[in-house]
Amino acid sequence: MTAEHEHPVLAGRPFPLGAHPEGGGVRFAVASSIADAVEVCLIEDDLTERRVELTERTFGVWHGLVPGVTDGQLYGFRVHGPYDPTRGLRCNPAKLLVDPYARRISGTLTDVDAALGYVGEHMDWTPSAVDSLGSVPLSRVTAPGGADTGTAPNVPWEETVIYEVHVKGFTKLHPEVPEHQRGTYLGMAHPAVIEHLQRLGVTAVELLPVHSFVDEPGLTAQGRNNYWGYSTLGFLAPHAAYASEPGREVEEFRTMVAALHAAGIEVLLDVVFNHTCEGGLGGPTLSFRGLDAPAYYLHSANGGGFDLTGCGNTLDAGSPTVVRLVTDSLRYWASELGVDGFRFDLASVLGRPGGGGFDRNAGLLTAITTDPVLAQRKLISEPWDATGEGYRVGDFGVQWAEWNGRYRDTVRDFWRSSTGVAELAYRLSGSSDLYDLSGRRPWQSINFVTAHDGFTLRDLVSYNHKHNEANGEDGRDGTDDNRSWNCGEEGTTDDASVLELRARQARNLFATLVLSTGTPMITAGDEMWRTQGGNNNAYCQDNETSWVDWAPTGASEAMLTFARRVVALRAECPALRQAEFFDGRETPSGVPDLVWLHADGREMTETDWFDDSRRTLMMWIDGEDCRGRSRLGEPLEDHSWLLVLHSGAEPARINMPSDEYGRCYEPVLDTSTDDGVPEDVSPLTSGSSLTVPARTFLVLKVKA
Repeated sequence: MTAEHEHPVLAGRPFPLGAHPEGGGVRFAVASSIADAVEVCLIEDDLTERRVELTERTFGVWHGLVPGVTDGQLYGFRVHGPYDPTRGLRCNPAKLLVDPYARRISGTLTDVDAALGYVGEHMDWTPSAVDSLGSVPLSRVTAPGGADTGTAPNVPWEETVIYEVHVKGFTKLHPEVPEHQRGTYLGMAHPAVIEHLQRLGVTAVELLPVHSFVDEPGLTAQGRNNYWGYSTLGFLAPHAAYASEPGREVEEFRTMVAALHAAGIEVLLDVVFNHTCEGGLGGPTLSFRGLDAPAYYLHSANGGGFDLTGCGNTLDAGSPTVVRLVTDSLRYWASELGVDGFRFDLASVLGRPGGGGFDRNAGLLTAITTDPVLAQRKLISEPWDATGEGYRVGDFGVQWAEWNGRYRDTVRDFWRSSTGVAELAYRLSGSSDLYDLSGRRPWQSINFVTAHDGFTLRDLVSYNHKHNEANGEDGRDGTDDNRSWNCGEEGTTDDASVLELRARQARNLFATLVLSTGTPMITAGDEMWRTQGGNNNAYCQDNETSWVDWAPTGASEAMLTFARRVVALRAECPALRQAEFFDGRETPSGVPDLVWLHADGREMTETDWFDDSRRTLMMWIDGEDCRGRSRLGEPLEDHSWLLVLHSGAEPARINMPSDEYGRCYEPVLDTSTDDGVPEDVSPLTSGSSLTVPARTFLVLKVKA
């Protein structure tokens, strides 16, 4: 039921945008440079509607203060204006629109047809007169303040270990979390969950999207959900479904952040500012499209779509409206919700204003890095989009860390014996070829071998091919470039030799990741031997396929024990997490800070590097000049280390280096054992020989 009502409204002011309780009412402000009129619609629980026209327009912002409105009020906007899709103009007052600045969003999309701005085929562009009220999400007025988020841990980058995790999937099956809190923000804050993170040794959780999102119409029609959440509706609103108590998502998010901060763990968010849930030109009108489509989205000639994301639409990084929305959103999450950093999905889009070529100094990227609040947060780019032009690994600016896709590919290739050691050396030592010349540090390489998108660690060593049948796309979805190896048999097996090899390969990959120079990112559940049954694109699997299984098994307990050991080794040894790039400088030990060694103990030659059949590499790291600092700024010292990586299918005979590198080599990690503890810890002398088992990673502490 809709009731037109003349409601007294004061002028208010244009900024900040959104709905803000003040002056005995609520001040509303929404941007639209193309609208002829904008109404704020006050909605009651029975869907009774009161429309109040915002008559003030300043700087392209429609605003007004409506007396008598209180915290918790449901509302939306109706926009009157031009409807000419051939020019990208999609105003339609029949469509109730979510406030892009809403801090809480209630409900979801229940009727796709009612939310469409047109009737018939979308290329006919006949406007729809169907009122979408009752079929679309609603904004809710939210007063500022709430629970304290605690003191930020401010973990130095060189100490950081990132744990990529899904809020729902991580605790949905956790036996110690109360049932009503499983899969929620409070589930993440549960002491048993935090204890797991602390014992593993991670210093930051990177949450898959928690901005309010809705399912794509195609998934809804199939009875599936967008589990990952890369389908944003509200960039300032925490996703309501992750609250244990309806309507308390903001408070519970703050509580989660405070609990993690108290444990010394930072909170990073995976944010999606490259596209929205409104999809392609035929998608629903829920917010941005109806407010001012040309101000939010890239359009090609004749109003056509422009898609750099593979998701149907692309936000225009060159639009002042988008720049303002992105920075306002980030600042809100950082300042009011306590977030310590952000990982930007398909971040190359943010550096392609107007859809053109990539520019590391593009306006939006510059606005983020020069903001006084955001400049103090951890900033991580996913340096690619859905196009060839968008693959920009190594090309972002000096303040950006990057997901290092070349690290992932090289390490996977080495351990499946499909490449030599030349590029591996760059990846092990911080990827100076990608980051040094731009003035960045090795910790700005976010090293990973798995992520939410792709195989889990267990599946990486268990499948040669993706098995995505459950996604309903006939196996067309998901990449075929997995660089995986099933160790001799596809999928589930009882063959003990295959299972042993898989576990060893997983240990090799995990140890390489954690002990490489750079910032390691672990995918949640890899340390507990999680499988997705070979599904490498489980974006729509909101079920046991994606949820972390906490039930202990022999294999999961062994992997967890190993993972804890390796992460602890990294934390204890500053030489293994260098804050500066190796540069061949002479150290107090009299030799360079880093030396690459042949299996026979001598230094690698140019010929050795270009032998693509080489499967063994030794890395000597000086510990006396490791360029690390304590949190008080004091120089750190460490032992020197010898890392031995052997991916060959047969054992390899190696020689310890000569006296100048150290006289005693003490084994401390051996991936050929289940827990990583070497079976023989007897020290080796310089020049002595050792047989390294097939496919093994050894770490030896060097003593003078």
